[in-house]
Amino acid sequence: MFSLNVPVPGEIKALAGELHPELTRFDRIRERHTLLAKRFDTGLDDDADSLPRLRERLRPLLRAHDTRELTLRVTGLDYFETPPRGSGPVLYFVVESPDLYALHRRLCDSFGAVEGLEDDEYTPHVTLARGGRIADAEDLATRRGIDPIEWTADELLVRDSRYREDAARIPLR
Repeated sequence: MFSLNVPVPGEIKALAGELHPELTRFDRIRERHTLLAKRFDTGLDDDADSLPRLRERLRPLLRAHDTRELTLRVTGLDYFETPPRGSGPVLYFVVESPDLYALHRRLCDSFGAVEGLEDDEYTPHVTLARGGRIADAEDLATRRGIDPIEWTADELLVRDSRYREDAARIPLR
């Protein structure tokens, strides 16, 4: 029901907008661009359905590891041919960030890892579109270069999937 996300800057949203005409080949275009850091699953942790308990556990975890900010970089396009959930292919922006990988590992250690999606299978990305032909995803990922976009995140967002909205902001500083 809840997930922890990294806010993406306007430059990424603008680039996704520029790509929109090429994304019409896919079944669904993602209009809201997010970067998942961790899913919370009640099968792995009893606190996963309680926003107050999640916030209270996240704050000291972030402070204990001195997480003040995350340095991130979008470097290109890629795709999942057969994603673990939902229809494929999934076209996405590739995100590189040793900081985010380290945070993800700490969160999985504390809250458990969703099988097939997290821990060693975790691939930081910003989804652009899904469904349709693999050939279209491959074409865009190999043909369409992008200039890297770097940014620093100093907060994380707890998203409530039931209401499809951010339920809390957690500052990293």
